[in-house]
Amino acid sequence: MIKRNQKTINMLNMLSDACLIFISYFISLFIRFIILDGIITVKLWSFSYSVIIGIYSVLVVLVYYGMKMYGSYRFKDTTNEAINIFLINGVLISILTTFLFVFKINEFSRLVLFLYWLISSFLVITKRAVVRSILKKFRKLGYNQKHVIIMGNGKLALKYTNDIKRNPQVGVTIDGYISAVQKKELGTCLGSYEELEKILATREIDELIIALEPHEVRFMKYAIACADKEGIRLSLIPFFSEYFPSHATMSIIGDSKLIDMRATPLDKFLGASLKRSMDIFGSIFGIILLSPVMLITALGVKFSSPGPILFRQDRIGLHKKPFKMLKFRSMRVNEKETTGWSKNVDTRKTRFGSFIRKFSIDELPQLFNVLKGDMSLVGPRPEIPFYVQQFKEDVPLYLVRQQVRPGMTGWAQIHGLRGDTSIEERVKYDIWYIENWSLALDIKILFKTVFGGIVNNEVIVKKQRKQ
Repeated sequence: MIKRNQKTINMLNMLSDACLIFISYFISLFIRFIILDGIITVKLWSFSYSVIIGIYSVLVVLVYYGMKMYGSYRFKDTTNEAINIFLINGVLISILTTFLFVFKINEFSRLVLFLYWLISSFLVITKRAVVRSILKKFRKLGYNQKHVIIMGNGKLALKYTNDIKRNPQVGVTIDGYISAVQKKELGTCLGSYEELEKILATREIDELIIALEPHEVRFMKYAIACADKEGIRLSLIPFFSEYFPSHATMSIIGDSKLIDMRATPLDKFLGASLKRSMDIFGSIFGIILLSPVMLITALGVKFSSPGPILFRQDRIGLHKKPFKMLKFRSMRVNEKETTGWSKNVDTRKTRFGSFIRKFSIDELPQLFNVLKGDMSLVGPRPEIPFYVQQFKEDVPLYLVRQQVRPGMTGWAQIHGLRGDTSIEERVKYDIWYIENWSLALDIKILFKTVFGGIVNNEVIVKKQRKQ
């Protein structure tokens, strides 16, 4: 069954990672001395080097194992895993470099170690991508399947069944369902709830999926006891799952178990620290790199129309606290600065203002908001107080967005939800981002913003000729 197969796959995965990491060092030596310097006579193999790199390779795999990077590929995020491998390898190479320096092992080249980090990361990520692709194809063909039985016949069981049918690459086979009432759309009925113990004892399955409706909750204790008796894993689809966040956490006070419905990955110190560090270094880098563009834009705004260069507007930020968001002024000074919502075609915009809005150049001063801590590089877009008061009454979950810092760009923005677009849709995307945050997701959003999300659909205002 799948348990035995998974153990074999895990062992092969660990062994192949160690081998690739070990070989990567000698590839780095080859590139550094033979390809780059043309030293044909250099000795690539050394027993002492091999021992150090061999120990290092094993330690890397042990760290991967400690970070839970070995297991089923069925539900893993490919991008997030790749980012984690690069980060982990980078930290471990830094530790290795420090070790070599402290013990005065000077024969190692710093360029070789840098190449070693890049090549080992690339090979491990590529191997995992290839393995994942092969396993997906095998699962679509019916191999490497995880066999499950569903307990229930209501909307929860039907939704799970349909999700599995739509995603054959996850490699889950539903052997049947258990219920008092048969429903053709669920497949094969194996028996009633009362027969569960006998069914589990006579069938070889990997997991029991409990998908009981609210009126059937009395069978819950019996189902768990039956699965535990046969040593079968079980998963529960709660009947209130539609209200569940993606990553709910639980707290225990005495005998009371509390589910935190609004827990996010950014509640954890490590996640929050990583995001803030990226904001600080990213904003400093952006300010330095884009300073010529900002200087030219400031001059353009100054000479395009009377008024200040920067537009400062109250926005609502983290924990509903107001702050002054900075933008290059793109409109003529007007009375609707605190309540007016810009549109694709807006007569208040100057011609130069239309241009910088078209290419999102007017947003660049927000890098200073990010550096200060009012904003993040990535997050839900901040709104002005006038609309926050209105939306919190009309749009469900609107203020949940304020649990994180607002961002210069975000998950909603790269999906075209910016400007005069549906607030309800924006909130859905923002809530998904908050519940599923990862450093890899932020990098993905920034990448898509720079390479495709900068240009928006606003129309550049043209001067009208006098008749």
